[in-house]
Amino acid sequence: QVLVVESGGGLVQAGGSLTLSCTVSGSIFRVDAMAWSRQGPGNQRELVASLSGGSTYYAESVKGRFTISRDNTAKNTVNLQMNSLKSEDTATYYCNMKGVRYTDHLLDFDSWGQGTQVTVSS
Repeated sequence: QVLVVESGGGLVQAGGSLTLSCTVSGSIFRVDAMAWSRQGPGNQRELVASLSGGSTYYAESVKGRFTISRDNTAKNTVNLQMNSLKSEDTATYYCNMKGVRYTDHLLDFDSWGQGTQVTVSS
């Protein structure tokens, strides 16, 4: 079974910074893509940033402020560095991991975490 766990959310003042982390576990053979999405109050879930095959994607609303990166010290972990936070960044942030896992053979997985709350006060 694959488990995705996010951490690092919290309350921060506008202009501040937070770093979210996400780790996937459970007989992981390979992680091919990592992504962060968010869902604010009354909004649909939107893709914020993704990392796949060395390529990155950022939503226009976070370009220049957020950075997604694979953690070089913690296996199967992705971080989202969020700077210059705005009140509109307030949301629950979800991590999505895709890759391949072991069973008695190799199987694809596509798993989401439970989310971590980020609240930016103005």
